[in-house]
Formats: sequence, structure tokens, C-alpha cells
Amino acid sequence: MPLVLATAVPGTGFAQPAPDPPAAPPITAQAPPGAVSGMGDINLYPKRVVIDDRHRVASVGVYNKTANSGDYDITITDMLMTADGRLVEPGSVSPDDPALARLHGAAAMIRWSPHRFTLGANEAQLVRIMARVSPDLPPGEYRTHMATIAVPPGDDGLTIADAADRPQNANGIGVRITPRFGISIPVIVRVGETSLSAGLQDLTLTTTPEGQKLIRLIVTRTGTRSAFGDITITAPGAPKPVAMVKGVGVYTEVDARVLSVAVDPALDARFTASGTRLTATYVDDDHDPGKVLAKQDFVVP
Repeated sequence: MPLVLATAVPGTGFAQPAPDPPAAPPITAQAPPGAVSGMGDINLYPKRVVIDDRHRVASVGVYNKTANSGDYDITITDMLMTADGRLVEPGSVSPDDPALARLHGAAAMIRWSPHRFTLGANEAQLVRIMARVSPDLPPGEYRTHMATIAVPPGDDGLTIADAADRPQNANGIGVRITPRFGISIPVIVRVGETSLSAGLQDLTLTTTPEGQKLIRLIVTRTGTRSAFGDITITAPGAPKPVAMVKGVGVYTEVDARVLSVAVDPALDARFTASGTRLTATYVDDDHDPGKVLAKQDFVVP
């Protein structure tokens, strides 16, 4: 995985960069419930960072769940959400993409410490994040992403001993690819008052060629704040949700996101039979946790 570079945001009016916040020492701890995990058994907590007018400093715990020590890089980079929910680098989309013009990056206003550290087995490190907001920055939501990337151990190049053991007729250049595993979370900076209105529409039930039932829907959003929460789909009389997905975000550069949610395969088929009325509910897990952002009924055709 290549290193990502922070993208500066024009027009933020910084005279001088803010100093990095002081780093916290490593701690021995287990990742708390709600932590997000990535490849390589790295866990981060919390799953997202929201900084507002009252709180300009936050902390993220990085937890090494492996039995081995490792080195980790922390990087900050702006990312763009597409209509299907993917996060991509802004430079990878067409300059004419309307979402690009609506992206409000926050990389230039974020300082963090430490930038690199070593964690022993089952050890944790707090990364402190600070936002420096220009007084003339317009109200709204600005966003970047913090990535924790595992640094490959040692030098993977060809050693002298390796070269000495190569056959005399060997030629060419050898290439060794070492993956860099990591995980990222959003870092959101809110300035002034923000607004949000969300909706659910175009709900349909489909079946894949492999027989998996999916509920397809579109999550809509308007206002100056992103939407983030859990979607639950229920049926009358069903002992548990027909389908559920946690942590559905719709960022401010898009007005809608297409989503497919897998139906619980253990659920009795009668709860998704033709004529069944299902209810989809989108519940906030951000600005006002527990608030219903949107609700929509639909009948299975």
C-alpha cells in the first residue's frame, strides 16, 4: 500500500503552521467495543473523529492486537466519496466531476502527533489530533482521513550474500513487492452551525445468481453536514431485523449514495415474501445519536 500525502486546502488563510500537539506515551490496553479493525490486526478507536467549535483537540487509540511488535505511520489525506460509497483520491476523478468542486478538505488544518511509532505486542498508542481553523473560514463541514499504515520490517532489498549465491548466468532485475496494510477513519471538522436532512428511497428486493437476497436502496442527504448512522430493515412479526448495516455515511460532496444490504440468510423466507411490508430506518450515530434520520416503508413485489 503506497504512502498517501496530505492535500492542502486553498483559501484557509494560514499565516504559519500550527505546532504538532504533544504525543501521548504508549499504553497497554485492549481495543474497546466499537473499535474498527483493519488488515494486520490494527484497531482504531473511535471509528471517526468529529472536531467542532468547542473541541479542537481529539485523541485516537491505535491498538496492535498481534503477538509481534511493529512500526506504524500516521498520515492525513483528503478523500472523495463517490455515489456508490467508495472513497477515492481526488486526483483519480475527472476534473469535471461535480463532487470534486463540493469537496471541502481538512488536511491543511490538521496537526497530529506522533507521526510514526513502534508498538509492542498488545500495546496501544494515543495519537493526538488538533485542528487549526482560520477565523474567516466559512461555516460548514470539512473532512480528511487519518490512516494508520504498518511499516514493513527491515530492508527487503537484495543482500550481498543473496547476490553471491546467484547463478553466473542469472541476469535481469528482480522485484519484490511488500504490501503495506492499513486502516483509515474520517476526521471531520465542523465550523459554526450545520444542517442535515436525510431520506431513503427506491427500495427494492433483488436476488443474486448465487441466491443471496439483497435490499437495494438510495440514501439521500441535503444540508451542510454529512449523514452517518445505522440502517435497519424490519418486517412485522420477524424476531430480528431482516437486514442491517452499521456506519453508513453520506458525505457532503454527494447528495445520494446507492447501497445494497444483505438479507439475513437465517431468516424465514416468509418475511421477505411477495406482499410483505418492510420498513427501513436510518438512525443517527453522529450529531444526535439515536435520532431517526429517515424512515421508509415498501412492499415486496
